[in-house]
Amino acid sequence: MTHAIRDLPRLPRRNAAGHKGTYGKVLVVAGSRGMSGAAVLCGRAALRGGAGLVQVACPQNVQDVVAGAYPAYTTYGIRQHADGTFGDGAAEEVVELASGADAVVIGPGLGRAEPTVRLVLRLLADLTAPVVLDADGLFAVSPFGEEFVRRTAPLVLTPHPGEFARLTGKAVPATDAEREEQAIASANTFGGVMLLKGAGTVVTDGTRVYRNATGNPGMGTGGTGDVLAGVIAALIGQGLKAFDAAVLGAWVHGRAGDLGAAALGQTALTAPDLLDHLPAAFKELESHW
Repeated sequence: MTHAIRDLPRLPRRNAAGHKGTYGKVLVVAGSRGMSGAAVLCGRAALRGGAGLVQVACPQNVQDVVAGAYPAYTTYGIRQHADGTFGDGAAEEVVELASGADAVVIGPGLGRAEPTVRLVLRLLADLTAPVVLDADGLFAVSPFGEEFVRRTAPLVLTPHPGEFARLTGKAVPATDAEREEQAIASANTFGGVMLLKGAGTVVTDGTRVYRNATGNPGMGTGGTGDVLAGVIAALIGQGLKAFDAAVLGAWVHGRAGDLGAAALGQTALTAPDLLDHLPAAFKELESHW
């Protein structure tokens, strides 16, 4: 089912005595040589989503690029392999960084080398904070197998249709009914929240189902998923449960895309345009709360 704005999950109202520590710390584990932009987009989106503190953990050789792209998050350079991907021992560093995080994003631009796959699996097993798993993070657990450890902490998976097919080992769902049915089944398999992107994004925890009505074809461009992952993590960091954060994140992300398309057209729309229009989308929500 879709929701009117008044029926969407609500963020707690900001406390007049609140500070940056009040609104959640998000750790973004992202980026590699040639894909530093994914880390930048996700980190910026987490800030636009209302997180009080955002730290981006990326390989050392792209840290300066990521840090120089935006002044409002902090960065941490993780040890790396010669190819610019996370190196041996990176998992221990990330687990330590995540000890104070309220939500962690894993995946945007990480790359798909075997050591990176092992890193993702280790983090999923060891992290105690809620995790939003996106992009190359999804690759690491695809196809779903016994090496994946079901988490006791919340998990949100955000595949596009191609990633979802690889994750499940099935063909891309052909109809809306198949999309919903397979999303529900996979949410139960993973023990988390499944957000299956596309026209009419499906969000389910295996019991509840939400179909998103915002968004447009102009959002079919690189980097928009990185923005979504950052927004969802920020909402979790501010106190929303994983399912509610995924629902509200899908709506506001799509709404930002609609506002961007109204101003710029669908053809020229890019992921940074969504960042620019997230404030208006959130303001629209706030006016109904």
